[in-house]
Amino acid sequence: MVRSHLGMRRQDAAYFQPRLHDLRHAFAVHRLVAWYRQGADVQLLLPKLSTYLGHVGLAETQHYLTMTPDLLREAGQRFESYAALEARP
Repeated sequence: MVRSHLGMRRQDAAYFQPRLHDLRHAFAVHRLVAWYRQGADVQLLLPKLSTYLGHVGLAETQHYLTMTPDLLREAGQRFESYAALEARP
């Protein structure tokens, strides 16, 4: 196994060890965080991420988008900026 070869093993008491599939989850979330930080139009780019991951649609991609503290912070900041613009007379 790749994990054994790399010496990758969880140190906590969790039953499941990291899987190759977990890298897809991390990639998807890190890509979203990067787009937010770049000021990109995330809603426009989500279908591209979905295609890159080999999904037919966004519903399949949503499974990979776990909320992390970084993602929550970046999305929250984007929303705050949007709300401040909407509040202007």
